[in-house]
Amino acid sequence: MHKIESRIITPKNGLRGEFVVPGDKSISHRAIMFASLAKGESHIRGLLRGEDCLSTLSAFKSLGIEVVETADDELIIQGCGLAGLKEPHDVIDCGNSGTTMRLMSGILSAQPFFSILTGDQYLRKRPMGRVIDPLTSMGAKILGRNNHTKAPLAIDGGGLKPVDYHSPIASAQVKSAVLLAGMHVDGETTVFEPHLSRDHSERMLRYFGADLESFSGGARVKGRVELTGREVVVPGDISSAAFFLVAGLIVPNSEILLQNVGINPTRSGIIDILQLMGGSIELTNQRELSGEPVADLLVKSSDLSGIEIGGELIPRAIDEFPVVSVAAAFAAGVTTIRDAKELRVKETDRIAAMCDCLGSLGVDIVPLEDGMRIVGGKPLCGGEVNSFGDHRIAMSMAIAALNATSELKILDSACTETSFPGFWELLNQVSKG
Repeated sequence: MHKIESRIITPKNGLRGEFVVPGDKSISHRAIMFASLAKGESHIRGLLRGEDCLSTLSAFKSLGIEVVETADDELIIQGCGLAGLKEPHDVIDCGNSGTTMRLMSGILSAQPFFSILTGDQYLRKRPMGRVIDPLTSMGAKILGRNNHTKAPLAIDGGGLKPVDYHSPIASAQVKSAVLLAGMHVDGETTVFEPHLSRDHSERMLRYFGADLESFSGGARVKGRVELTGREVVVPGDISSAAFFLVAGLIVPNSEILLQNVGINPTRSGIIDILQLMGGSIELTNQRELSGEPVADLLVKSSDLSGIEIGGELIPRAIDEFPVVSVAAAFAAGVTTIRDAKELRVKETDRIAAMCDCLGSLGVDIVPLEDGMRIVGGKPLCGGEVNSFGDHRIAMSMAIAALNATSELKILDSACTETSFPGFWELLNQVSKG
């Protein structure tokens, strides 16, 4: 659990720097999970050492997985195969990580033993019915609070059957949980979704040797196909890069080069959105690492304009909307975000939180049921805001403060450690140019 502290951010007149953002959180989670489920040894480089991913690592250690961390920051995981996990001696604590809890639910539902998943006060409030429903349709036995929709979750694993599941939402976590359960049973398991959600699981499972097919509208996996240990290089997290992309656009006299950033098309909505707003973002040195597309991103100060955002762009940028709303506050005209009701069930209600935070700085921002309407272009004042314990709210408000008229105090700022360890130090480094 992170400690409570506050930070004061002062306005800047220019940002400069070249750096690598921490490893991708989604890919780091999956690298640990799939290496643990594979047969043989896997070597992982560039892993994000944030609290969320460490929760996943700790979970698999409690399930009998051997892990060695080398002096040069490489992680060596001795995989046990699909049937090799051992019943844990204690409750598994997922911390603040929804990814850990939801994907582990799929894995543990297929194991022939009993396990319990819990988390911190924020994770225990988040909806788990979205993964429990499809897993229950496969035969999983899962009990939880609030009519089996919230953690702690008690899982009596085993006895699953394959399923064709039509998900009502585009969620990579739901899709991944069902596919991971399906990998452990005879036959084919298929997940259909209304929009394409991020496909890191599909890419990496194929990289580890799974018999998995992606198609327009979903993915299908064949069960009981063993994975094989691999070398994995984790690219920089585009969700972390997003904060510095927006910073480089909204602070005058800025030029920042972000190196080795993952640009998976199911995640690159933030780049498309900022470019549609008029942002200068150039992709160079494009290449592929461990099945994932990667590039260097050069961002320069730009005059932004408000736009309409909705539809298929939403799942491709769902985690970035707090900082998108910051960009909108500095854009000329109106920005409207629709179809993003998912923001209300993140670490906090991010629609309410950003309206509260930006509104207190003088931004004309109105919450909608599924998004927000922001009239940009007015100077932002300083003051004091609360992160509500949400790492992306804290970092987004830090970026807004860089071009405010006076300093901003951010309460509960240590929550950034869940996804971006070293964020404040890197922000200070770029601010010094």
